[in-house]
Amino acid sequence: MEIKPQYYKQNARQALDDQALLNALSNVQARLGPATAKSYLELPEGPGFRQRAHEIRMFAVNHLDVLLERLAQKIEARGGHVFFARDAAQARAYCMNVARENRVKMVVKGKSMVTEEIRLNNHLENHGIEVNETDLGEYIIQLAGEGPSHIIAPAIHKTRKEIATLFSQKLGIPYSEDPPTLTQAARKALREKFLSADMGISGCNLACAETGHITTLSNEGNIRMSTTMPKIHMVFMGMERIVAKLEDHDILFRLLSRGAAAQNLANYISYIGGPRTADQLDGPDQFHLVVVDNGRSKILADPELREALCCIRCGACLNVCPAYGKIGGHAYGYPYSGPIGAVITPLLVGMNQAKDLSHGEPLCGACKQACPVDIDLPRMLLAIRNKLAEGDRFWGAVPMDPFEKLAFHAWSVIVKNPRLYDLSLRFLSIVQGIMPHHRGMISRLPFRLHGWTQTRDLRPLAGKRFLHHARSHGLGGSNRSREV
Repeated sequence: MEIKPQYYKQNARQALDDQALLNALSNVQARLGPATAKSYLELPEGPGFRQRAHEIRMFAVNHLDVLLERLAQKIEARGGHVFFARDAAQARAYCMNVARENRVKMVVKGKSMVTEEIRLNNHLENHGIEVNETDLGEYIIQLAGEGPSHIIAPAIHKTRKEIATLFSQKLGIPYSEDPPTLTQAARKALREKFLSADMGISGCNLACAETGHITTLSNEGNIRMSTTMPKIHMVFMGMERIVAKLEDHDILFRLLSRGAAAQNLANYISYIGGPRTADQLDGPDQFHLVVVDNGRSKILADPELREALCCIRCGACLNVCPAYGKIGGHAYGYPYSGPIGAVITPLLVGMNQAKDLSHGEPLCGACKQACPVDIDLPRMLLAIRNKLAEGDRFWGAVPMDPFEKLAFHAWSVIVKNPRLYDLSLRFLSIVQGIMPHHRGMISRLPFRLHGWTQTRDLRPLAGKRFLHHARSHGLGGSNRSREV
């Protein structure tokens, strides 16, 4: 069954029983979370550097129309092609048309979350085109027939034994759990694909309006081979992945590398702005940039949630999130997982379809502290929760649970009225006596409240309230003591 956001709760429950997954997630978070925090402290520019990066991203988001037009003009002046895709269907269709015109039979791909979002691989394969992921993690999960579970480390959920078995079955090599041996086998298989591919597809970390280039980062070199060896290079870029000036790249790339893997800078950085020229030996004969909207314009139109477009997809928030650390990425049912996925996914696929994602995040603030561009994810998670509780016409959000809303309104009335509050506690102290108990704790609440006790027991109300206890000890008897 295809995993979708609406199955978040079921997927999360299953993930909690996967001890191998929990061990892998714990290991990655224990290494990368603290290492990233330390790398931020070592920045020579100081802690304000991340706020500067946030300003750069917000400026770009607020001026997308001008920046994207300038980027397109410069790329087209060099002989490249730029296509603005309104939705996933248009993006896929454009790619398929170019493939048909050039009789493409094999594609090599660098890691791209946007192509996962628009389900490009499935579309090309359904039309008889062989697609080969070339990032090692993506290659592993492609062989396994799965989707990525982490933005940067897509195969984080796979154990060494699982990969060894997979390579033995799919690549026909002797079983081995030795990482260099497995890496060498993947390298050999992919090298043949690079030499035979008709088209190379990549994502885009950031584009620069000033110079008219798209830029990619990697640690494996596979993206560089995917973009230079085939005769056609097609880039898929979310419309928000652009900055105004080249100097902005320095700030953002240094922070992206720290957020992703606590590195000073990625190993391979490529600036690409069109097809190869007559004096260049390497590079494609055709260069196509597909700028994908697919719901981003709607996010841009909402001042309260526009900040989500600042994300540079480093994965830092996943590496510190307690919820992600227990359930992994597949539970979220969409390519974007963790705190950023809990914000982005409801905005892209529909708030009610992904209604549980924002409620699955603990709002501890760790994601904001880890974000290299200082995005306030907790604020936006609360905003989405509010829209789901109250309803929102702009987002087509239908109130999730009228009973819950009514219950909280009743609670707000009770806590503002001391007499009503006291009567309610007296009533509850009587009612709790008939509820199921286990070792002195309430083991099950009635009706809709039973969710509170599905995984925990609830301590019963004390026989004597704190206010009564305080008054019996001479406290709370005067205005002065009440003020204190």
